[in-house]
This record gives sequence, structure tokens and C-alpha cells, in this order.
Amino acid sequence: MIAGEFAVLEPHHNLAVMAVNRFIEVTIAKSERNLISLEKFQLTDLQWDFEENQVTIRSADNRVNFVQEAMTVACMYLEENAIPLTHFSMQVNSDLDDKGTGKKYGLGSSAAVVVGVITAILQHHLYDKPDPSLVFQLAAISHVKAQGNGSGADVAASTFGGILNYASFQAEWLRTQYKQANSIMELLHMDWPYYQVKPIALSEDVHLCIGWTGSPASTGNLVERILRLRTSKPTAYQAFLQSSEAAVMMFLNGLENNDFTAIKQGIKQNRAALVTVGKEAHTELETTVIKTLCDLAEEFGGAAKQSGAGGGDCGIAFMPSAESAKKLAEAWRQQGIIPLDLLPYPNGAKAI
Repeated sequence: MIAGEFAVLEPHHNLAVMAVNRFIEVTIAKSERNLISLEKFQLTDLQWDFEENQVTIRSADNRVNFVQEAMTVACMYLEENAIPLTHFSMQVNSDLDDKGTGKKYGLGSSAAVVVGVITAILQHHLYDKPDPSLVFQLAAISHVKAQGNGSGADVAASTFGGILNYASFQAEWLRTQYKQANSIMELLHMDWPYYQVKPIALSEDVHLCIGWTGSPASTGNLVERILRLRTSKPTAYQAFLQSSEAAVMMFLNGLENNDFTAIKQGIKQNRAALVTVGKEAHTELETTVIKTLCDLAEEFGGAAKQSGAGGGDCGIAFMPSAESAKKLAEAWRQQGIIPLDLLPYPNGAKAI
């Protein structure tokens, strides 16, 4: 997440989001039995079945839920289009977390898994790369079924790749339409009135730095606390939405016009809006470590903010030169902040 967190959960509010060069790998092959292995959870050769429009993975481990819903939606799509479902085995491997400690960086692993699983199942049965827009819609449906909320921005980044200007489909709308629709195909053919996605470019003159605080964040709890302001402090909440949208648009215009001053100002303004709304909700979105991360970026001529819901995980900085980015990375290390070797990745899910 680059800019526009929390506000993206409201209709027609923009978010800048980016795919990065860390990956989920899904291997699928014909098999005599339906099996799935989830390497991250050390779950191997679990049996699964598809009956009465529902995939059931034979496991008492609730962590299979996201994969189970993704498989369900993909299998329903195949069945509705009269494409025979063959037996297959699937293995899901992750390269998203810290290899030494196993700690989460907060890179949207569940969304990446959902997109990877759906892409693999469709491509295995269609023998061709499925359209990314189709993958996104199916992944959005399964993500909302499994999680119940969320913007879907991480789903979009995993599907399309690159840097995106994104407006959410609105989880409540999608959940309602899913319950009312007679089929997956009916839902796919609907107009999704709130959703939009547009690729945007990052100039080579702008240098991106991502730092990890070393502590994971609980996104769901933070989102819940901020959204309570809708009713407890509606004036403050509306002020936040306006400040966030103005900041995101300044940032996006800066990218479009290769104007680093606007990019920097947009990031600073979005940072300020998030700090303010966190205080209104009596919630520390910008932790002490994230504050240090951001302040150091400003010292070296750039701007930074939390990436995502805050409360830990990562911060993201935009720097005016390679030299300033290098100095920032060293200053982060001295403060115990780990610079991550992450870059924008132009591709979405694809066969390798």
C-alpha cells in the first residue's frame, strides 16, 4: 500500500497500491486423487472434494479457509461454463515472509495465495492464460467470502502487477450481490459500480525504499477501530476522508507529471491525515519505529509514511536520488529498521 489506506474502504476513494518482487508459487498437476499441500503451514497432501458448489479441504486447520474459498469459486466458474473438472494435486509455496525468522512483512499473502490458486486452476483447465480481469473478479469474490471485508487492493496488485490507482468494489456491496445472484456468471456480468483500476508509472528519477519495523500488525483490529469513527466522530471521519483523497490525488498527479515536490507533499499529507485519524480513534497507527522511519526519510530530502494499516509492519519512502536512498537505508539500519530489497513488479500472476 502506498497512499490512501482506510479511505479506500469508502466508495470512490482512491488508493495507490503496488505489486512487489516477492512471490507465491502454485504448482498444479493431474492426479488420481484431489490433493493440496500448503508449505507455509506444513500441511501436506490434504484431500479435497468439490460437491454441491463447495470445495471441502479435509483438515481441521482453519488456515486453509482462504484457499478453500478460492478453489470453490474457481470450480464453480468451471462448472457453470460446462468445463469438466479433472482431479488435480496442488502445492502452494510462499516467498513473502522473512526467511530467517518466519515473521510476516505484511505483503498481502492471503490475497496473493487466492490469486495464485485461481489462476492455476483456470489455466490448468482452460489451457491458456485466463484474463486478469476475470481472475480479479473471482479472487475478489472468494476473498470477501473468506474474510468478509477489505478493500481488495492487495488482490488487484497480485492480479495485475505494477503500480495501480485503485478504487474498491466495496466489500459490503459485493457480499450482498453474491448472496442475491443465482450464479457466479451472473455476478461477473454485473456492472461493479464502485470498482476501478488504472496502471500508473513510477519515474526512474524517483527512488523507492521500504523498511520493515520487525513487528507485525493486526490489520483487522486497526480497521475496525478507525471505522468506528463513522458513527462516534462523523465530522472527524469525513475530514480524514477529504484530507486523504487530496493527498492521494496530489501524489498521483506528481507521478503523472514527474513532479517530485508533489509526490513528496502528497506522501507527507497522507502521513499527517493517518496520524490525525489514529489519534481520533485512540489508536497508534504510526508507531515509534514508523515515526523514526518517516522522520529519517525527511532528513534526507524525501518523504515516508506507514504502508497499509500501520501499527507495525512496513513503511514506504520516496527519495529524490539514489544517493539519498542509500543514506536512508544505512540510517534505518542504525535504528534497527530493516531495509527490504523490494521493487515494483510489473507482472501479475503468470505461468512459469
